[in-house]
Amino acid sequence: MRQGLVKLLPQLGAGLVLAAVTVGAWAAWLGWDQRRDVQPDGSTTGPYEAWQVIGLVLTLLVLVYGAVSRRFIAAVAGIPVGLTAAAYYDWSDDSSGLFMVGVVMVMAGSLAVTAGVAALIAYMTRDGRRSGRTT
Repeated sequence: MRQGLVKLLPQLGAGLVLAAVTVGAWAAWLGWDQRRDVQPDGSTTGPYEAWQVIGLVLTLLVLVYGAVSRRFIAAVAGIPVGLTAAAYYDWSDDSSGLFMVGVVMVMAGSLAVTAGVAALIAYMTRDGRRSGRTT
């Protein structure tokens, strides 16, 4: 039992680091933009622009790629935990209470996408190493 816990600690530590870095990426890309834009017809959009979300996604892809080669479970768990925590903190001032729907959608979507991308990266990098191909 104790040996299993010792093997789990590096995964847990890596997951917590990834979650913290993910929260930092959210803050850098999305956290500073809290203002909704009012359109000429009176409707509102935002607060995030497409380029901000694309920047966050590309940053997280780099994190997933770097983490998968070392700690697969940490990559799959840490990034969704960080995104969920950041979304909760960022959206919790919504007076309608519907922010939790968005937070749950972020949690489920980021878990599914991170797991899929991590599995694809793990498969592609493992296959390349096993066959000896460099391309």
